Amino acid sequence: MKAENSNRTRIIGLRLTPGEYATIEKKWKSSDCHKLSDYVRHVLFNKPVTTTYRDQSTDDLMAQVMVTHREVNAIGNNFNQVVKKLHTLQQLTEFKQWYAEYQIHRRILSTQIETVKNMMQKLIESWLR
Repeated sequence: MKAENSNRTRIIGLRLTPGEYATIEKKWKSSDCHKLSDYVRHVLFNKPVTTTYRDQSTDDLMAQVMVTHREVNAIGNNFNQVVKKLHTLQQLTEFKQWYAEYQIHRRILSTQIETVKNMMQKLIESWLR
């Protein structure tokens, strides 16, 4: 018994007006299909197509969350650069005391930043699906 070849080897060329293409593209982008070809196959073969709905307020919120996410990453990078610079100043006695306190606060801050970053990443990923 021969196994059936499941590779797609046949191509269909189709010409559309800009308006027709815009209509199909709009429907595709509101679906859960990642590729336009997947969407067209679903429609042609009467397979169910799951569409999503996004409201403007959620889109605005997610845009702001993404900006905040980038800023938190930048703050963390800047903080690490400052600390590396401070490591060169370990000759001072007062600095050693400050450094011990800093380590405690750094751990707390790092934990909080990681929590916020993880939450933002999960929100971004769920929004992009």
